[in-house]
Amino acid sequence: MFGGSCSAVQRQTSAELIYNCGVSVPFQDKMPQTPPFPVMYGPNGYNKNIYKAKEEDYEGLYYHDNNLVSGSLEALIEHLVPTVAYYPDRTYIFTFLLSSRLFTHPYELMSKVCHLCVDQQRLSDPQADKARVRKIAPKILQLLTEWTETFPYDFRDERMMKSLKELTHRLSTGDELYRKAVQQMTQTLIRKLTTLSQYEEALAKINSSVTDRLTVLKTKPQSIQRDILTICNDPFTLAQQLTHIELERLSYIGPEEFVQAFVQKDPLDNDKRCFSDHKKASNLEAYVEWFNRLSYLVATEICMPVKKKHRARVIEFFIDVARECFNIGNFNSLMAIITGMNMSPVSRLKKTWGKVKTAKFDILEHQMDPSSNFYNYRTALRGATQRSITAHSSREKIVIPFFSLLIKDIYFLNEGCTNRLPNGHVNFEKFWELAKQVMEFMTWKKVECPFDRDRKILQYLLTAPVFSEDALYLASYESEGPENNMEKDRWKSLRSSLLNRT
Repeated sequence: MFGGSCSAVQRQTSAELIYNCGVSVPFQDKMPQTPPFPVMYGPNGYNKNIYKAKEEDYEGLYYHDNNLVSGSLEALIEHLVPTVAYYPDRTYIFTFLLSSRLFTHPYELMSKVCHLCVDQQRLSDPQADKARVRKIAPKILQLLTEWTETFPYDFRDERMMKSLKELTHRLSTGDELYRKAVQQMTQTLIRKLTTLSQYEEALAKINSSVTDRLTVLKTKPQSIQRDILTICNDPFTLAQQLTHIELERLSYIGPEEFVQAFVQKDPLDNDKRCFSDHKKASNLEAYVEWFNRLSYLVATEICMPVKKKHRARVIEFFIDVARECFNIGNFNSLMAIITGMNMSPVSRLKKTWGKVKTAKFDILEHQMDPSSNFYNYRTALRGATQRSITAHSSREKIVIPFFSLLIKDIYFLNEGCTNRLPNGHVNFEKFWELAKQVMEFMTWKKVECPFDRDRKILQYLLTAPVFSEDALYLASYESEGPENNMEKDRWKSLRSSLLNRT
C-alpha cells in the first residue's frame, strides 16, 4: 500500500456546540478518501479499471520495487492531475496533498493543478470536444472532492476558493449533472468551514470564561464550594464525559496540521517561509492545551480540599477514572490524569498518599511508563487499534492516542529524514511514512462517541477554575507544611506574592 520506509527515522455560539460529535464514515483501502461519483455518469464516467498509474507516463519520477520514492516537485504535481485515461491512486493523492505544503502553499498548488487541467484538456477552448470533457470532468471533480473532503481547511483561503470556483465553472458549464455535483461539493465544504468557525468561537468563549473565574480562584479559593465529587462521583461516567471532549477535539484537527506544525523553510525557496502569515495548527494546539488543562484540573482538585481524608478520596477517585479511561481506549485522558497526579505539589503530599491504596495507580503508571520509548503504552495502543479494526460497536472502535507522543513521533520522523535529496528531488519515501502515521489518526478521529452526554459534567470539566503552578504549590504547603528550608522559603515567597496581588 505504501512505498518503502525511511531508514533514517530511528497537543453554535454556546459551549454546548463543542460536543457535536460527527458520525463516522469508515475509510476504504486503508487511506482517507471520498467515495466515487454516482454511476449515473454513465459508461464514460468513473471506472476503477482505467485509474492505473503508469510509471512511464511521467518523467522525473523515480520508483523502487514499483514504489514511488522520489521526484521533482513539478513531476509530482503533474502526477496528481487526472487525464482521460488516468486517475491518481488515492494513497498518492492523500500523501501528496499532505506533504506538498512543505514546498508550496496550497493555493499555489491549486493554481498549478487548475492550469494543468485547463491546459492539458483544452477546457478553455470553446470548440473543445464535449465528449472528451464528459470523460475528464468526473475525474477532475473527484480529485477536487477528495481535496475538499480531506483537507477542507485549505479552502479558508480566498485564493483557494477562487481557483476552485473557476475550474468547477469550466467543468459544469452546459451540463446539469456536473453542475449538481459541483453544487453538492461546494455546499458540503461550506458546511464544514462554518462548523469549524462556530467551534473556534465556542472555544474562545470557554477560554475567556475560564480566565475570568481563575482570577477569583487565585484570590479567594475558599469561596469556591464545588469540586469534582459534587459534580460526578462515578468514575465510569466521568471517563465517558472525558472521552466526549477528547473525540470532539480530535475531530476538528485537520491532517495537514501535523505537517504545518513543523513546517520549515524550503531550501529551494529563497523568498519566503510557507505559512509564515498564518497560524496553521490552531486545532492541534487547542488539543494540547486541553491535555494541560486536564492535568492541572486533576492537581487542583487534589490540592484544594482542606482535610487529608478528602484529598485521599479525590486521589482514589481519579485513579479509578484513569483505569476506566484505559479500558475505554482513551489514553490521552489517562496520561493527563497521571501527569496531574505526578505534579510536585501533589506528589509531595506524603501524609495524603499514605491514606491511598496505590496498587491500581502503580499498574496504570506501569502501562504508561516512558522507558523503552513507551513500550508498554505502544503495546496497549496496538491492542486497542486491533480491537477497533474488528469492532462490532462504536465503543470498541474508540482509540484516543497519547497525543503528545504522537506529535513527538511525527516530529522525529520529520527531523530524521530530509525533505529533499541531494539532486533537489522530493524525498517521497519519507512522505509515505508520514502519511501512514497521519492516516491512522484520521481513522481514530472519525469514531462517533457512543456515550450519553452530561452537560453539567462537561461544563465543569471545560470551565472549572484551575490553579496555576504557584497556586498549586501554595495550596499544597497549606495542606501539608514545608519539609525543608527550600520549601519554607518558597512558601513565604508565594504567600507574599499572593497578598501583594490582593
